[in-house]
Amino acid sequence: MANRHLSRSIVLQTLFEWDFLPTSPLHVDANKKEEESAGSVDIKNTLKRNLKEFAPGLEDDVFVFSLIEQILKKRQVIDEIIVKAAPDWPIDKISIIDRNILRIGLTELLFGDRKEVPPKVAINEAIELAKTFGGENSGKFVNGVLGAVYKEIGEPGKDEKSKKRKNDEPVDITKLPVETLGGALVYAKHQNDIMFALVHDVFGYWTLSKGKVDKSENLEEGTVKAIKKEINLDVVIEERLGENEYVATHPEKGKTLKKVVYFLEKSEYIPLYLEVSWGLDAARCFALK
Repeated sequence: MANRHLSRSIVLQTLFEWDFLPTSPLHVDANKKEEESAGSVDIKNTLKRNLKEFAPGLEDDVFVFSLIEQILKKRQVIDEIIVKAAPDWPIDKISIIDRNILRIGLTELLFGDRKEVPPKVAINEAIELAKTFGGENSGKFVNGVLGAVYKEIGEPGKDEKSKKRKNDEPVDITKLPVETLGGALVYAKHQNDIMFALVHDVFGYWTLSKGKVDKSENLEEGTVKAIKKEINLDVVIEERLGENEYVATHPEKGKTLKKVVYFLEKSEYIPLYLEVSWGLDAARCFALK
């Protein structure tokens, strides 16, 4: 059960990728069974790729494939429920992240095995996905929609006390292995404007480039090397901007405390492209204006 949250994240990533495609199982007419069947095969191949890349060694991959299959099977019904539960939000206007989190949450809430995933767990897991991968108000939005559906079906399991999961225990960060990363706000001057180099992650966010700095490396030199590796830019550090830290969980290595130091870095303006990088799918320059 400890891997279920990671599993749902992988399912979300897969649905996010496929929701862009007009011929995907998330868009085809439910009556076109042959198209949907072919699309289901393709989306499962995408799921296999994501599992291999982002969750190697995942123990409960049966749950992942079962959840994807159920979502595709019930997609039309689920989307109709979303429309009724959120009448002010046409489904194509809901963000791709929020839309697919609702698909995951409603599938588990309405069509899942309640002994395996109680309704409260299904709702809470969806809310956590929204808080992690969605926008500022995604958690409230998902909570509102799923809460409305939960009341409509009679609030099953309302009085049951949920078991505390092992993953809910407080983490002593002083005992975790530390991984240092260097990040950068990279800028360049181009045609009387300032351009910022950003990378796009698989969950839909434009963010700052960063990479791992080996213990044997100087922090500044390691960051310069990491940026070069990720977006192929030669940069010069101008100043230190700040730092943050967070706990990350790997399916095989367990929990790690990641400490990221960010720098302001200058580069020559050149066409930007993304090197092979974990969890990213694009890189682009944005004008300051």
